[in-house]
Amino acid sequence: MSKNNPQPRVGIVTGAGRGIGLAIAKELSTQGVSIVAADNGCDIDGSQENHIIVEEAVKQLSGPSRIYTRSVASPKAAEELVAMAIGEFGGIDMIINCAAILRDGLIFKGTSEDWEIVIKNNLSSAFYLTRAATPMMRQQFKENRGSGEAYNWGRILNIGSTAGLYGNFGQANYGSAKAGLFGLMRITALEMARSNVTCNYIAPFAHSRVTDIIEPANDQQAEYKNRALKVSPSHVARFVSYLCSPAASDVTGQVFGVRGREVFLFSQPRPIETIVQMDQDWSIDEFTVAVDKTFKKKFTKLETDLEAFNTEPII
Repeated sequence: MSKNNPQPRVGIVTGAGRGIGLAIAKELSTQGVSIVAADNGCDIDGSQENHIIVEEAVKQLSGPSRIYTRSVASPKAAEELVAMAIGEFGGIDMIINCAAILRDGLIFKGTSEDWEIVIKNNLSSAFYLTRAATPMMRQQFKENRGSGEAYNWGRILNIGSTAGLYGNFGQANYGSAKAGLFGLMRITALEMARSNVTCNYIAPFAHSRVTDIIEPANDQQAEYKNRALKVSPSHVARFVSYLCSPAASDVTGQVFGVRGREVFLFSQPRPIETIVQMDQDWSIDEFTVAVDKTFKKKFTKLETDLEAFNTEPII
């Protein structure tokens, strides 16, 4: 890591074989990032692996790349990915946690097996990879990896979903995993700030296998699906490339949404009203009066993400 020998940046992209993950890998590759593309080519429910998918996908990348074709949902896979990045390219600067599967089912019908496999694939895999990569990122900061200036290449991006922020019918496991990625993002951003490593969360609105299998429950959701199918994942990839650029070295701990040429900055949960009982414990009647008077007018609307963003995208 000589100061006189600038090195290319290195990124691991999970779910890189198709859709949003592939678009991100392609965009970062055009920016000179060496890519480790991880994807086992499974069906949307996590079954039926097909390694040819990622082998063909990396042919679309313009720069150096390597592939990893095992499931990323294990600590061993995370360690192997980091070792591959370091062994092949000399470091690890970017983690894009994009791998996701779906096994939808209403909360009163969902199975324990479906819950566990979705949480493991969509949330635990991101933790495993972040845990495996961050010690190297911290060391690279200490050694000023890069051009000799203070190391500021470190980027971790969790590709989430508005299903984890708003909720959606039949997606208790998927939405919970994506909500978990928000919490993981915030803590990673806090703990890695001293090493100049940023971490952010992106909720993408784009054509992917996830939008392909949406089964609308009403006309609004049907309109949402039709609009989503029009939106190229390249728009998400462009915003990811910005967040990975030196210009965004001070952008961390944030939640963004990308829909075509629209980019949203989301608020994050913070107290918006307070009720206080100073002299005695609350009674049920007192709670009723105070909640009705102060809280109810600011309750969050009970709507799905499909309904909340049911407007025409700018593409």
